[in-house]
This record gives sequence, C-alpha cells and structure tokens, in this order.
Amino acid sequence: MKTLMRALAGETLPVPPIWMMRQAGRYLPEYRATRAEAGDFLSLCYNSDLATEVTLQPIRRFGFDAAILFADILLVPQALGADLWFVTGEGPRLSTITDQAGVDALKGPDDIHDTLAPVYQTVRNLAGALPSETALIGFAGAPWTVATYMVAGRGTPDQGPAHALKDGNRPVFDALMARIEAATVEYLDMQVQAGAETVKLFDSWAGSLKGDDFQTYAVEPAARIVAELKRRHPGLPVIAFPREAGEAYVGFHAATGADCVAVDDSVSAEWVAENVQPHGCVQGNLKSSHMVTGGQALIDEVRHIRDALSNGPHVFNLGHGITPDADPDNVALMIETLRERVPA
Repeated sequence: MKTLMRALAGETLPVPPIWMMRQAGRYLPEYRATRAEAGDFLSLCYNSDLATEVTLQPIRRFGFDAAILFADILLVPQALGADLWFVTGEGPRLSTITDQAGVDALKGPDDIHDTLAPVYQTVRNLAGALPSETALIGFAGAPWTVATYMVAGRGTPDQGPAHALKDGNRPVFDALMARIEAATVEYLDMQVQAGAETVKLFDSWAGSLKGDDFQTYAVEPAARIVAELKRRHPGLPVIAFPREAGEAYVGFHAATGADCVAVDDSVSAEWVAENVQPHGCVQGNLKSSHMVTGGQALIDEVRHIRDALSNGPHVFNLGHGITPDADPDNVALMIETLRERVPA
C-alpha cells in the first residue's frame, strides 16, 4: 500500500509520507512556463493536459509521496453559476450573492459537471500517469470558506461580509451553504470516480468561526460531506483542514469522521501529539516561511516536527500552502532531512 494511504489508515510509519500544499505552483520555474503557455490561471485549471503537467512537475522534481490535483476551490462557485475571474497580482473575483434571489439563481448540484468535466479528466490523466508509489489526492473547499468568497466577491482579511450575512440573514446564508455543500459532495464524488484515492476538504477560513458557529458551519457540513462520500465510497479516507481552529482541532476527527486532520503552524507539534494525534492521523505543520529562508533552522524544525509526531500516524506537510517566493532547493532540503539524507 502507498505510504500516504497507510498513514491515513492509522499506521505509524518510521518515515512519514510527505507532500506539500500548493506544491504545484509559482515557486517552480517549470510551472511558470506552463502557466504562460496556458495564458491565464483559469485556462490552466480547465486545460486537462496542462493541469496534468503542472500536477506532475513537483512529483518529477522532488518525489513527493502524493500528488494533489491542480485546480482551485472557486471552480465550484463558477460551476454553480457565479462569474469568476482573476485579477493579476490581486487574486480571484466573483459576482456576489447576498440575497435569496442570488441563491435561487444558482444551478443545482447535478448541473455542475459540464463545467467541471475538464477537472475530472485531469484526475483520470493523473491516475494513469503517476508513479505506482504516488497517491493521488482530490480536493474541494469547505462550504464556509467557499461561501466567504461568494458573499464578498473576493478574499477578505476577516471574512466580514460572510459573517454579516450569516448574522443578519441566517435563512439566506444557510440556503447558500446548503447549495455549496451539495455541490461539493457531487464534485468530490466525481473526483473519486475518476481515480482520486483520497480527498481533502480545505476550510481555510474556519478559524474565523467562533463558538456555536464553528460547530454549525465548520464541523457539521464537514461531517455530512464525509459521511455521504464514505457512503458512496466505503473505505475512502478523507483529510480535513479547519485552518486556525486552535483548541477546536481537538475532537475534530470524531466530530466529522475525517481520517486525518491537517493542522496549521499556529499550534505546536507537541500540542498536536498530545491533543489531536491520539484520535487519528494528523498532517502538518512546518511553517511555510522555512521554504523561503532554508538553512539550519529548516533542518532543525523538520526533525523537531517529525520526532514530536513519531508516535502516531503522521503526514508531513506545511502548515499552509507554499508561497511564490519559496526556493525549490529548500523544498529538496526539507525532503532530504525528513528522509534522513542530511547528516545530523
């Protein structure tokens, strides 16, 4: 069995499997060349051949234990009928949804597949092209995080527009969340049918949910999505990432049914080992800045995290996505250190 799948199944391995969030991306010169060929980011996402190529690039270069589908969490809103475009240097923009009419105008969950068909083809391509030892991860954004973009029309520092709609018009917000949740199930189901061996649910803005809202809008949607995917695909392992959940990481495995909980770098590896890892596989949590600065500090921290989490199932990863200013040589050093190819 592939090392990633063994860890997700709860096995403690002498060397944890490793992959990296955003491992296909702008820090790699070969990615930049392929994106230039595609013309723009969305064209790259929807060109199955080129999306396959950029997904494979970090596998060829570094030999990660897993590849993650190259796509974007905002393809689901676009498939539901939202306008989506990317502004160079500023990021994504969406048409906003702030009332019931906007929700009612969205497509149903069964009507998203024509738009997303190229993504499913990318998964099929990858399932046939990856090395036999490399696992294939599909993914989607969690409903709360996707909703924050659909309400605001862009990323915001505090997800304020989504909180305002949630607090000011709960029925409309709940209707939007339900539409996103249903589409997310269909999207991930199709990725699995196309060859994804595990899927990850990215809730990048979960940390802005407090108290009962965290339970209602982070835990419960994840639990329903996981349950339905496992009903359709018995044995499918699911990774959940409620970023910046803090103390709410504790119990997230049991509350959602996730096989692995990814943790960010705001919590220590020792805390994770004591409070989260006893309940299942954990993923994380090297600071992304080490991919920029490198050096002995990187070596020391890789060893520290590996050792702190060595008594339970662990997938080594960053605490968030790699940044465009990262040095590929530091990625290689991280992997070499984890696999003990660097002298102590």
